[in-house]
Amino acid sequence: MEHPTEEEKLQLRRVGGDFPPSPPETEAGDSTILDPSAIPLPPPSLQPTEILKDDRGTPDGWLPRDPRLIRLTGKHPFNVEAPLSDLYNEGFLTSPELFYVRNHGAVPHVKEEDHLDWELTVEGLVENPLSLTLRDLLEQFGQVTYPVTFVCAGNRRKEQNVVRKTKGFSWGAAGVSTAIFTGVAMSEVLKRAKPFRKARYVCMEGADQLPNGYYGTSVKLNWVLDPNRGMMLAHKMNGETLRPDHGQPLRAVIPGQIGGRSVKWLKRIILTDAPSENWYHIYDNRVLPTSVSPEESQNNPDWWKDERYAIYDLSTNSAIAYPAHNERLSPAGAKESYDVRGYAYGGGGRRVTRVEVTLDKGRSWRLASIDYLEDRYREAGPQSLCGGSLDMSWRESCFCWCFWNIGIPIDELRNAQDIAVRAMDESMNIQPRDMYWSVLGMMNNPWYRIAIIEEEDCLRFEHPTQPALIPGGWMERVKKAGGDLTNGYWGAKVDGDEARFSVEPQAVEMKMTKDGLDRRITLQELRQHESGQSPWFVLHGEVYDGTGFLKEHPGGAQSIISAAGVDSTEEFMAIHSENAKGMMPKYHIGSLTPEALAALNSEETTEVPKEPRPVFLSSKVWSKAALHSKRTISWDTRVFTFKLEHDDQVLGLPIGQHLMIKVKDAATGEATIRSYTPISETEKRGSVDVLVKVYFDTQDRSGGKMTQAMDRMPSGCLVDFKGPTGKFEYLGGGRCSINGAERKIRTFVMICGGSGITPIFQVLRAVMRDRDDPTKCIVLNGNRLVEDILCKEDLDQFETDGEGKCSILYTLTKAPSDWNGLRGRIAKPLLEKYAQWSPECMALICGPEAMEQTVLAGLKELGWSDQELHRF
Repeated sequence: MEHPTEEEKLQLRRVGGDFPPSPPETEAGDSTILDPSAIPLPPPSLQPTEILKDDRGTPDGWLPRDPRLIRLTGKHPFNVEAPLSDLYNEGFLTSPELFYVRNHGAVPHVKEEDHLDWELTVEGLVENPLSLTLRDLLEQFGQVTYPVTFVCAGNRRKEQNVVRKTKGFSWGAAGVSTAIFTGVAMSEVLKRAKPFRKARYVCMEGADQLPNGYYGTSVKLNWVLDPNRGMMLAHKMNGETLRPDHGQPLRAVIPGQIGGRSVKWLKRIILTDAPSENWYHIYDNRVLPTSVSPEESQNNPDWWKDERYAIYDLSTNSAIAYPAHNERLSPAGAKESYDVRGYAYGGGGRRVTRVEVTLDKGRSWRLASIDYLEDRYREAGPQSLCGGSLDMSWRESCFCWCFWNIGIPIDELRNAQDIAVRAMDESMNIQPRDMYWSVLGMMNNPWYRIAIIEEEDCLRFEHPTQPALIPGGWMERVKKAGGDLTNGYWGAKVDGDEARFSVEPQAVEMKMTKDGLDRRITLQELRQHESGQSPWFVLHGEVYDGTGFLKEHPGGAQSIISAAGVDSTEEFMAIHSENAKGMMPKYHIGSLTPEALAALNSEETTEVPKEPRPVFLSSKVWSKAALHSKRTISWDTRVFTFKLEHDDQVLGLPIGQHLMIKVKDAATGEATIRSYTPISETEKRGSVDVLVKVYFDTQDRSGGKMTQAMDRMPSGCLVDFKGPTGKFEYLGGGRCSINGAERKIRTFVMICGGSGITPIFQVLRAVMRDRDDPTKCIVLNGNRLVEDILCKEDLDQFETDGEGKCSILYTLTKAPSDWNGLRGRIAKPLLEKYAQWSPECMALICGPEAMEQTVLAGLKELGWSDQELHRF
């Protein structure tokens, strides 16, 4: 065998000096480059035997799993990664127990005796359609073996979610694993099927049945036929049969591309002339432009159908494993240097050519050493391994991660604020400094940075995030302190200035005016439209005619009538969605004259009554009430009592309607406005009680600005109120009004969740307090825990005293073992049993948006019409 040329040495990274270490060269005449014992072999593996508690009662309740894995999506489906240190410590190859898992639903349960009869079809644009069992694949085709690194496209997504919430769950930096796979070259199977010339794509479909059909995707046919791409139909992993979570008994292996292209539980291969039309190929695994918001992506499906945004090859990426998160290093007595180490990978078969580390935020870099363990298999020569033929000596593609390390003097670590790493591949693709945020949060690969914090006599290292809901990481700490994670300096102060407080990309300002409109409207004209017949209102000095939207407005006609003739900019902008703002050009009729705008703005918008008023609320102006007391109901629920203007004053809120509360931030002056339904009696005089669930900040999201501001308010604080609003009103005796049209009701089906009980409670109380009211009420109240059930004593008393007129049903998603009520979310099964349609019935719905949508869809399937459904 000839000695390698200097060029070959460079390509295989075999030079010494400052370059990364590599395997020793061989002597002439050796039959193999390395002793087989130098090939990395799978780590010790012990197949789990215990069904974990979290899996019991789920569709995967038959499947044992390793308890070390971190669950990213709750109990089910099973999406997990290993702790980063455990993953790195296993070495180049990952055991099946710690190999990351991405499941979209339940794992198909294939009995061992049925494995060999598992059937795969090859169809579509082929001359010779095939139907092959796993037995056929084993007996009729050669078996190949080689290592492949799998990476989930969501790896490191938690970092994006901290900056701005994406549509994806929070992967840490361990959504990556490597194993030796054994199977049949996919190209050999397709050659037997004889693709037609016009075939361009290989579509694949698994056996996992999901809400939008079977999971499927596609890759290009010329990739599959290229032996350097190494695409495989695998049945073994690290020398043993695939585990159920990893595709048992047959899966696709697509090296160099995101894990979502390697379809598990593979059943069908379809050759086509276009990319897959599978729902999961179109609406998953894409990087949409960073300017596309979650709302825009939902409202305009064309973004998802643009194949330019589909992800195939992995992007170059790296991460630091050691120092580990929260690792502490005491310089006293420590070695002179610390060995910083981690992993790196490229995509599309491209080799990582350098890994660089900086201690000064990128002003200078130093090269790390790289261990290309994949080359040991390449240089080992042809041999049998793990039930297949290992022969990588001819292949130039790199399918696996590499490990890197660099010694950093302790004194330099003490003088640094952070350590960051970046990798580059042979195409000079290099990790960027800054994040590219996108709706799905995929392919996140900015520099991996860990902060160094000096604490007394030691250094503490802080990774950017921790996976799932695990708290910790410098990104969350900086965000909570008001730092701007998008300022290019990781939220630190810039040039001595305080970091900006906005941590999310600024929303694009919606255009709310009609092009070409040049009408000028005087204050006198505006005043002629203060009534409910043809209400005009003002936003940012522009005039809108709300007449055409009186019936359709979700908040009822009163919401528009209350705004007639006044400047409603503050409350409109605070309450309405981007979709609502996008509708405004349709109703735009002109602009106020400068004189009219000045006069309107000079008018008092908060009422200061000269004489005592019998009714507190006004739909036109804000009225002030003082916080009298605050009563704690549970850890996150309060009842706020506000004193009205005098002891004999009534609130003036019809049953079933809402009021608006405006709270201003003391620091910024920014107003936040929300609608609430009080729980106090409508005829109560002198005060009003408002039940509020406080949404506190968590590790994963910012809490509610309004509720947290209210929770911080001291007694005596003045708060603005306005109302009433809402299109529903209960008139009593089984009569209600919807947008002014009266209806007769025999039965109310009241469906609520959490603090959504408040408007339901008002209507229910009115029915139950009137013994002559014949209306029957069924209340389906969904919560997470027993302690989350609000107003339970009153509700139970209504049922006890109601003599069969009222039925209260509670359902919990996390019920204790001694719970005697219903279990599970409010969805179709519960609705079928307790919310059947009947003549002269109406469903009243209030709760989280997702619950309301599920309920509306379920009731419509049961025959309820839109006119019989009301969302508060």
